[in-house]
Amino acid sequence: MKPIHIVLVSVHGLIRGGDLELGRDADTGGQTLYVVELARALAESPGVARVDLLTRRVSDPQLTADYAEPTEILGPKARIIRIEAGPEGYLRKEELWDHLDSFADNALAFLRAEGLSPDIVHSHYADAGYVGTRLANLLGVPLVHTGHSLGRVKRRRLIASGLKRDVIESRYHMARRVEAEELTLGSASLVIASTANEIEEQYGLYDHYQPEQMRVVPPGTDLQSFVPPNGDEQGAPIAAELARFLADPGKPMILALSRPDERKNIATLVRAYGESTELRELANLVVVAGNRDDIRDLDSGAQTVLGDLLLDIDRYDLYGKVAYPKHHRREEVPVLYRLAAASGGVFVNPALTEPFGLTLIEAAASGLPIVATSDGGPQDIIGNCHNGYLIDPLNPDDITTALLETLKDREHWAHLAREGLRGVQKHYSWQAHAATYLEALKPLLEQGTPALKPPRRRPMLYHDRAIFSDLDQNLLGDPESLAEFVKEVREHRKCASFGIATGRSLESALKVMRRYGIPMPDVLITSLGTDIHFAPEYTVDQAWTRHIDHLWTPAAVRAILDELPGLKRQPKEEQGRFKVSYYIDPQVAPSLEEINRLLHQGDQTVNVTLSFGQYLDVLPIRASKGFAVRWFADQWGVPLEHILVAGGSGSDQDMMRGNTLAVVVANRHNDELRALAEVERIYFAQAGYARGILEAIAHYDFYSACRVPIAESR
Repeated sequence: MKPIHIVLVSVHGLIRGGDLELGRDADTGGQTLYVVELARALAESPGVARVDLLTRRVSDPQLTADYAEPTEILGPKARIIRIEAGPEGYLRKEELWDHLDSFADNALAFLRAEGLSPDIVHSHYADAGYVGTRLANLLGVPLVHTGHSLGRVKRRRLIASGLKRDVIESRYHMARRVEAEELTLGSASLVIASTANEIEEQYGLYDHYQPEQMRVVPPGTDLQSFVPPNGDEQGAPIAAELARFLADPGKPMILALSRPDERKNIATLVRAYGESTELRELANLVVVAGNRDDIRDLDSGAQTVLGDLLLDIDRYDLYGKVAYPKHHRREEVPVLYRLAAASGGVFVNPALTEPFGLTLIEAAASGLPIVATSDGGPQDIIGNCHNGYLIDPLNPDDITTALLETLKDREHWAHLAREGLRGVQKHYSWQAHAATYLEALKPLLEQGTPALKPPRRRPMLYHDRAIFSDLDQNLLGDPESLAEFVKEVREHRKCASFGIATGRSLESALKVMRRYGIPMPDVLITSLGTDIHFAPEYTVDQAWTRHIDHLWTPAAVRAILDELPGLKRQPKEEQGRFKVSYYIDPQVAPSLEEINRLLHQGDQTVNVTLSFGQYLDVLPIRASKGFAVRWFADQWGVPLEHILVAGGSGSDQDMMRGNTLAVVVANRHNDELRALAEVERIYFAQAGYARGILEAIAHYDFYSACRVPIAESR
C-alpha cells in the first residue's frame, strides 16, 4: 500500500509546534498538545507520506504573531496549516459555530489549490467533527474522529456546577454541539477512544453509538519526562519537603497523586493504611492532593476531603508515617514518581472511577508498580502492562492486600516494574500509538470510498423522561426480575434517563450496585436526597449542595436528639454532611410529632424521616429524595409527568406524591405507605421488587406514550 496523506482537523485553541501555551484558557489544553504530537508521530511512520494539521488562523494583537502564519513546518513530512474562518481575532470554541462552514470551504479550497488528495480526514472535538464530516463527504474519503470530550457528558458537569439550562445553552451552544457530535458519529468510519470504558459509558449516550466502528487507541506518553530513577531525584526540593513529614523517610513510599475530590477516594486509602499494622510498619503513605495555602480558602468539596484526611491521620495516629505536602510544581510530578520508585514503593489510584488513568501510565514509565481502581481505564492499562493490581476502591481490605502483595516481595516488585516499563514502551509511547492508529486505518483504506450515513433523526439533547428507583426495597430482592429490569433500562437508554434514589451513602450504594450488577445510573441520589451525583464520573451537583445548606446546623440537631430515650446514633459511615441518622426504638422513643416539636423548639428547621420503623434521619429542610428528583427535573428539563418513581418505604413518600408517575412495589413497608393508597395516580403493583417496576412500566405505557392514567382502583 502506498504511503498515505492524513489531514488532521483541530479548529479551536492556540496550536503551534513548540512552547504550547497549555492552560492559557479552557481551549488550550491537552487536546492541542495531543494533535501536535500525533502529527509528528504519524509523520515519522514509514507508511505515511504527509500529515497536514488544519487549525484556525488567528491574528490578534494580544497573541504572538506565529498563530497568524499560514504555514508552520513541524518536520520533513508534517506541517500546521492555518485556515481563515470568521474574524481575525481569537475566539473561544463556543463562538466558532457560525464560522465552521467557512472553515470547511476554505480548507477544501486550500487542498484543491495545493493539488492534494488526502486519504483520511481525522477530526478532533465536536467543532472539527462538523468540519471533518463536510470535508470527508466532499473529498469522498473516510472520516476518523476523536471526541476528546463529549457534549452530553459536559452538560452534566455544568449542571452539577450550578448553571441553569438556558445559561448553558447561551454560553456553550450545547444543542449545536451535540447535534454536531451526532452528525459526526453517524458519518465516521472510525471513532478513536482512549479506553473501552469511554466507548461504553460516554459514547453510549449517543443515538449514533456504533461500537463496532469504535477502536481503543490510547494516547502516547512523554517518555522523555517520565523515566526510571537515576539518583538525581534524591536532591530535589520536593524530596526534602516529603522527608519533613516522615519519621523514617527511607521506607518504601505508597504514592497517591490526585485532586482533593471525593471521587478520588483518598479517605478509603487512608483508612486501609491506618487499619493495617503491617502496612504502616512496611511503608510510608504520601498523599499529594493539589496545592493549597489554607484549606479554608478551598471550595467545600476540597475542604471536606482534606479535612477528613487530617482527621483520619489523627484518628489512626499516623503522624510521622503520612506526608501531605501543601505545594508541588508541575515539573516536580516526574520527580515524585522517581522518588517512589527509588524507595521500592507503589503508586495507588483508589478513585471511585477513572475514565483513563494517565497518572498510571506516567508511574509505569517511571518504573513504579501500580495498584488501581477496577472501575474504568485502569483495566486496559494493567491488562496491557501487567504491572500491578486492580482493586475494589470501596473495599479497604482489598486495597491493603494489593499494596502488601506489591511491596513485600522485592523480586516480584522488580518484575512488576520491568513489566510496566515494557508495557508502556509497547502500548503507550507515541511510536506505539502511531503504529496502532495506522493498523486501525488499514480496513478503511482497503474498503475505498465509504457510504456515509446521514443522521436518522434530529437527536434529543435532553431525555424527555426518566425512571427513578430506590435500591433496597425495589431492586435487590429478586435477581431474576432485576436482570429483566436492567435489560429494559439498557434498551431504552437513549430516550430515558435512569436514576437511583437511596438512603445509602455513595460508598455503600456503589458497593451494592456492583455486587448485584446494577449499571451506573445517569443520576445517583444518595443519603436520602442530600447528595446528587452524575455519571460517568459521579460528579457531585455542587449547586444542590449549596442549595440545601440553608438553615442547616447539624451540631444543634445532635445536641437535641442525642439525649432522647430510644434513639441511638448510627455508625460514622452512615452519617453525612447533611444527614444526622439514628436507630429508633418506637416503643421507647418519643413520637415523630414530639421529636419534630422538640426540634422546632430548638429553632431547627429540618426534614425528619422515618424508614422501616427503625431508622430516623434528620436532613436540611430543603433536602429529601422528592426534592432531589424535582431538582433533577427542573435542571434537566424533564416534565414531572414523564418521571416514573418507584418506592417501598417511608423515605420514598414525597418522591411519589404530586405530578410524578409513581409505583409502590408489592414488598412495600405497609405502615409507612398506607396513606398513599388514597392518592390518585399512584399505581400499587401486584409484584414485588423490580418486577413491580416492570409492571408499572407496562401499566403507564411508559416508553411509548408516557400517558397519565386516571385514578387506579386499589
